[in-house]
Amino acid sequence: MTSLSVEMLAADAAEPITSAGNAQLGIAVLAGIAVIVLLITKLKMHAFLALTIGSLALGSFAGAAPADTILSFTAGLGSTVAGVGVLIALGAILGKLLADSGGADQVVDTILAKASGRAMPWAMVLIASIIGLPLFFEVGIVLMIPVVLLVAKRGNYSLMRIGIPALAGLSVMHGLIPPHPGPLVAIDALDANLGVTLALGVLVAIPTVIVAGPVFSRYAARWVDIKPPENMIPQRPSEDLDRRPSFGATLATILLPVVLMLLNALVEIVVDNPENGLQKVTMVIGSPLIALLAAVLVGMFTLGRAAGFTKDRLAGTVEKSLAPIAGILLIVGAGGGFKQTLIDAGVGQMILDFSENWSIPALLLGWLIAVAIRLATGSATVATISAAGLVAPLAADMSTSHAALLVLAVGAGSLFFSHVNDAGFWLVKEYFGMNVGQTVKTWSVMETIISVVAMAFILLLSLLL
Repeated sequence: MTSLSVEMLAADAAEPITSAGNAQLGIAVLAGIAVIVLLITKLKMHAFLALTIGSLALGSFAGAAPADTILSFTAGLGSTVAGVGVLIALGAILGKLLADSGGADQVVDTILAKASGRAMPWAMVLIASIIGLPLFFEVGIVLMIPVVLLVAKRGNYSLMRIGIPALAGLSVMHGLIPPHPGPLVAIDALDANLGVTLALGVLVAIPTVIVAGPVFSRYAARWVDIKPPENMIPQRPSEDLDRRPSFGATLATILLPVVLMLLNALVEIVVDNPENGLQKVTMVIGSPLIALLAAVLVGMFTLGRAAGFTKDRLAGTVEKSLAPIAGILLIVGAGGGFKQTLIDAGVGQMILDFSENWSIPALLLGWLIAVAIRLATGSATVATISAAGLVAPLAADMSTSHAALLVLAVGAGSLFFSHVNDAGFWLVKEYFGMNVGQTVKTWSVMETIISVVAMAFILLLSLLL
């Protein structure tokens, strides 16, 4: 198929695929989401397949022709993967370099050497937030939980006092801060500015992670006072290495893409002239693709070479980092296809009509939709992608800062009350040796606090900006 014909198909997919009324569309949306929920929760179907089938069901319930629904789904899948696929791959490579080289251990050991006693929960939330910047949430958990268990055992701390701050740091980064997949897709769907979203996301993340981490961990430790399960304390990673990257080099590599993207946003605000030479340069080096690519290339030397990696081992690390993200890319892509099916069915206009009647602020509406989808599907990424597609029309006339805040509102809603249909729920339960009730009282409540507190700060910023 030629590129011209692909463009024509994409243009055709942008046209409404059905002229169904709001009542039928509302029923179709609920039915489509219900299909996805049932397939994921009852039949344990992979989220990629569930989203694909749910998209087809949505189009069918909305009265669209099957060919039009397929066209919408494939166009949405393609554009989403094209927009964020490379960024997800680069983030995975950087995360693998960080883990395999011992760079993550170096950051952990350096900070823990400076902290003890009451400062330890604050050290853990700092470590998790730094480590969580370039890593996917699941990778961050696997990397951080062994550290949490070891620190809790060696320091004789309550596991919740140490574990909750670490989990909060990872979760906040995952939900609010690009280059994580959910925020990236929402930025693309809402046509928001990445640098501004990143800057405002950091502003919201700092107080949120403090409340949900060190502060809430005091209560969580009283509710669930447990010690680290002996059978879950693994060997520390990267013990086979003769040397490790320095703390400074590791931290600089992790923060490089963030600094480049923030620099671009700052120059764009101060200079505000696309023809300016400085802004042209920062637009290139501050684009997500170049910023992450630069971090990966720098990391090959500051992390890989510093750890004594040969060229073959470096190549092997990169290759191993890409295999696990195939599922993530497919889920994100299918979520984009579902989003496009929603848009082309006219659901965006329906949301606009309802929001005008309800007089609900756009930020709160985005948060509520993401909360509903999160509770139903258990996936923060699916909730972010779907909700962003639904509220995209509301962002059309927004200022740059408010479009960024809408991205953050959707991201905050996607973290609300993780429960039994969320893979992260079971991961935390098993690693910490808790039962379902204990996991709800700690992990699930922490996720809800993150969602609500972040939304409160987002609404506050919307009044000030």
